[in-house]
Parts: sequence; C-alpha cells; structure tokens
Amino acid sequence: MHAYRDFTCADLNLSNKGQNVRLAGWVHRVRDHGGVLFIDLRDHYGMTQLICDPDSAAFADVEKVRSEWCIRIDGEVKARDESLINPKLPTGEIEVFIRDIEVLGAAAELPLMVFGDQEYPEETRLRYRYLDLRREKMQDNMVLRSDVVASIRKRMWDQGFKEFQTPIITASSPEGARDFLVPSRLHPGKFYALPQAPQQFKQLLMVSGFDKYFQIAPCFRDEDPRADRSPTDFYQLDLEMSFVTQQDVFDTIQPVIGGIFEEFGKGRKVDQTWEQISYKDAALWYGSDKPDLRNPIKMQVVSEHFAGSGFAIFAKLLEQEGTEVRAIPAPTGGSRKFCDRMNAFAQKEGLPGMGYIFWRKESPDSIAQARGITVKEVNALIKAGEITLGEEAAGPLAKNIGPERTEAIRQQLGLGVGDAAFFLGGKPKAFEGVAGRARNVIGEELGLTDKDRFAFAWIVDFPIYEADEETGKIDFEHNPFSMPQGGMEALEGDPLKVLGYQYDLACNGYELVSGAIRNHKPEIMFKAFEIAGYGKEEVEKRFGGMVNAFQYGAPPHGGCAAGIDRIVMLLADEANIREVILFPMNQRAEDLMMNAPSDPTSDQLMELGLRVIPQD
Repeated sequence: MHAYRDFTCADLNLSNKGQNVRLAGWVHRVRDHGGVLFIDLRDHYGMTQLICDPDSAAFADVEKVRSEWCIRIDGEVKARDESLINPKLPTGEIEVFIRDIEVLGAAAELPLMVFGDQEYPEETRLRYRYLDLRREKMQDNMVLRSDVVASIRKRMWDQGFKEFQTPIITASSPEGARDFLVPSRLHPGKFYALPQAPQQFKQLLMVSGFDKYFQIAPCFRDEDPRADRSPTDFYQLDLEMSFVTQQDVFDTIQPVIGGIFEEFGKGRKVDQTWEQISYKDAALWYGSDKPDLRNPIKMQVVSEHFAGSGFAIFAKLLEQEGTEVRAIPAPTGGSRKFCDRMNAFAQKEGLPGMGYIFWRKESPDSIAQARGITVKEVNALIKAGEITLGEEAAGPLAKNIGPERTEAIRQQLGLGVGDAAFFLGGKPKAFEGVAGRARNVIGEELGLTDKDRFAFAWIVDFPIYEADEETGKIDFEHNPFSMPQGGMEALEGDPLKVLGYQYDLACNGYELVSGAIRNHKPEIMFKAFEIAGYGKEEVEKRFGGMVNAFQYGAPPHGGCAAGIDRIVMLLADEANIREVILFPMNQRAEDLMMNAPSDPTSDQLMELGLRVIPQD
C-alpha cells in the first residue's frame, strides 16, 4: 500500500466491494448513531462514508477525531443497505469499515466550519482563508478558474498565438490608476513600478516582429476596491496582433470569450451576435459604457415634450445650454406603489426624486371630472356604449404637462396601460450614472432582466479627449495610446470630436475586455499628447522606449486584455470578485492572513536609503 492513500475519496464504488483500501483526507462530519460512528471523509476529489463500531480495533482512536482532522485510514469496502444509498455521491453505494487509523494532522477549535453553508464575516474568512478554501463552493470556484485559464490558453494556441512573459519589475506606465512603486537598492532614490499592464512591452513585441502574442498576465494597480475589482492585483488575458484592424481583433477574441462562456456557462444562453454600440449611444440608452443587455430597457431623450411645459423644474432646466431630459421606460411598472419605490431609490442616490408618469385604464371619476358630468351619468353612457374606457396618464408630472404631451411621450416610448416612465434632467454627465443604475433596478424589480443569459456588446468610438468643466483644459478621457480615427487630420480639428479606435466588451453589466488599435506613428503620437498639454520632451522621457522603437519600422497593431477574475466571477455566478481569487485582500487592501502590508525593518530602510515619515 501507498504510505497515505491508494484511492481518492471519489474513486470507490461497488466494483471495489470486499477490497481492503487506504484513504486519506479531512474529517468532514462525524455522526454517532448509538455507538456506531459514521465519518464523511473528504479530499479534493470527493467524499467517502466511513463506518466504525466497537468491534474494530481502531474504535477508541476513531472516537477521538473531530471535524477537519486530517487522517489516514485502512478499511474494507462494503455495500450500503439499499435504503441508505446516496445517489448524489459517486461513492454513494458503498462505505468503508475502518480497521486502522492514523492522525496525520489534528485540528484545533475551528474559527469557521467547513461543513454546511454558514455565513461568516469577511474578516474571519480572509484571516483563515485556508479553511475557507476547503469549503465545497470555494473548491469549485478555484477549479473553475484553473479550467478556464487552461481552456483560454488552448484556444489562443489554436489561433496561432505565442505565449511570452513580460517583466514584472519595470518603469511606470499610465494605465489610469496608481502604481505600486518598488525602491531600488542599487539606485538610491529611484523606483521601479509593478506593471499596471504589459502595455508597452506587448507593443514592443509587435515592433520586434512576433505578430501574435498573448499571456495570462499579472497586473498591479493601487486602486480603491469594488465588488468587481481587486484593490491590488489581478490577472488578464493579454494579447496583441500586428497588421490588424479593429474588426480583426473582434473576430479573434469573440470565439475565445464566447467559447469559454459556452464551455463553462452551465447551459445558460450565450449571445452569438455581439452588437457594436457607440460610446455615445451606450451612455444615452443605458447610462453606462458597460450596459447589461439582458435588460431590454432603452432610455430616450424626451426634452421636446417638457420644453415650455407646465412642469417648471424641467422647463427652466432646458433653458440652460447642454441640458436635456431623458426617460426610462418601465413596462409593467404602472402602479403608484412601484413609482413611489423608484422615487425613494432616487432619493437614496442623492437626488430630490425622479419624476414619473404611469398609464392606467380610465376611470368613470376622471371622465366625469373632464366632462363636467356625474359619475352616474358616465356609467350610464358606458353601459349604452357611447363611452369606451381608454387609458389615462397619472402622477404629478402628467397633471403638470397635460394630456397632449403625456400622450406624445407614451407614443414615443411605445408604452400602454400598466406601464410607467421615469424622468431625469440636467447635463447628461451629471445624471447618466444614476439613470443607468435606475434602469438596472427597474429591470430587476419588474422581472425584465433575463437571468439565464450572457449578453455581449462591443462599445466603440470612445472619445480620446475631454474638457475640464471649470478650466476648459483638454486632457485625455481614455487611452492616450489609441490611434485617432482619421489619423493626423482628425487632430487638426476640434479635439472634443476626436474618436479613437478604442473598444470595450461588456457582458451582463461588467467590462470584460478593453483594447485599442494603437497609435504607432511617432508624429501622430506627439501631436495627440501635445493637444493634452504634454510636450515632446515629456513624452520621450516617460515613454522613451516605445517612442524610440516606433522610429524603426513599427507595424500597425492592436489588441486587448480580458479580465480573468471577472470572467470567472460571472461564470461562477458570484457578486464579489474575492470569491474567485485564492488569497484576496480585504476592502482596505490588507492581507489579514499574511499580515500585509507590514512595517519594514530599520535595516531594510537603511539599505534602500529610505525613512518613514510618521503621519499626523
């Protein structure tokens, strides 16, 4: 026999009946049935039921074991009674009668239970992550992650990509977040940076002639944490290609990402057609550049119906330049109760509220009031067939703007009896985010969002520049290394109209992929940075390696990066990215298990020529 095990805890079945076997694993659960002990023994592969009674020489030792002790047992495989078969387990038809036991590792009192579905505070789970990872759901998530990465690699290799590893210790590169800096011992006062992404290196690989590159790349960004973002590091499928257009990149990555979701999506529908939506339209229709297309709601501009209307708030607002009113249609949301609930949502978001109109069947009361007759007379006319109950608009907004305007809004939005619409106004950038979140809540609450689907869309035509509202200063709004659409000629006009060959892939409300066709021509790059206030010397100083390389026959190239953690999070149906990362940081970017970040020793600081200035 092997020193520890001859089988895993998922291997044994009726074909092993009567066989003496050796197993090893963790005590998942102990049950005492009137002096007969049952142990569920667990390892990475599965579970096997063990049994021991006083007839066994090992009984006294078996009585001592507790949950999560690591043990090795020898025993005989027996068939379970037919009434005790567990069809949910591959080993459910057998049990192993214990003849001998060895404790490989006893466990102290547990800070969290591995057995069961108890919820524990995040602090406890992360401090004792090695125990948390023993839980079935966490084991499944990490295996899923490993399988997804393996499948991605195979799919990339099958498309002719070569995998290369780029440096981890490097120079700072602007990727929209703070760097993690690494002090240099050999060059006191100077710092390396951990790469926010392999951006410059993968572009240099194209200049080097490698044509198709990829890697599963670790990236490091000092960011504020969110449920879908790690505050320190993450992994991405990083790829770059030469001699390609934007559409070539889409055609390359779609079968990889789509195939992963089909392979690991557990039967959920995966959209085959990936719509291309401009950044401008995504902001208008969905209030987000990462829209959840499982929700069919599209917002619309309805400013014309409020301009000069009796609703003074919107009417006066529309007199200001750059303002508009947008409507969020809410099919089946036509009740005062639901409208009040959404109004409360807006107030939680920091707004005074959200205007709304809902449509209902006309009542005899409202007809009587409009015609100046009694309800009794109206009912008589209805009975005689001279009046047919139609639909009416309700809510404070409807009363203020009148029936003609409300009917025009209803017609534009394609709504009817039982539906509603919500309204937000102002400068779009100020309310788009709230409008987008409101759209998501409406879709969820009204059951409009298709939960059994992965819906993808490419967001394209990102603006390269934006202007500071107060100073008017032009700066980059998105990736400064993107090729402007129209090249140098585009940069001669209004910077705020310049669009880049930049794109994101959205899925179910998350950004999964981001990329661009790169600006590979030095003269266009210098001009692009000049518009944002960066002189040629500064560009050469900060990006000298790449700028110099582009002077020696740089090919047109482009690529993208897909977030591994976020992909697995969606496939595992988790709401928090920490559920699919082995050893994540907490919300304050602390590793509670390893006690990081930690204080450096005085010797370490002296070697690096650094000193820590205490914070007041």
